[in-house]
Amino acid sequence: MSIALLVTVGGLTTVGLYLITARSLSRILLGFSILGHAAVIALLTAGGPPGNAPLADRDSASDIANPVPQALALTAIVISFGLTLFLLALARRQQALTGDDLVEDDLEDKRIAARLQTASTEATA
Repeated sequence: MSIALLVTVGGLTTVGLYLITARSLSRILLGFSILGHAAVIALLTAGGPPGNAPLADRDSASDIANPVPQALALTAIVISFGLTLFLLALARRQQALTGDDLVEDDLEDKRIAARLQTASTEATA
């Protein structure tokens, strides 16, 4: 494995996770997209060095490329694409409803948190 690829995967993962924790849907979208790229690079890096095409009776088993990481990378690309489209639709809907793409706190969560806080202060008093 190349150290440069490992550093690239680590950097992309770090940036992707940082962007996912933002409150803006556009940043969340970019974060998931970057994480998808990091996953594909990690899978291809884990596949080892390239080998020959896996054709029957042409090469020995040690010279043939492993097709599993390539299939997993293709699956990661499809999942990342689907998640990107879902987040784009979510951002479009949020833009149409509120005029911005910020993710607001859930009002029900605020109500439950306030009720729990008053219950805990009554229990200590």
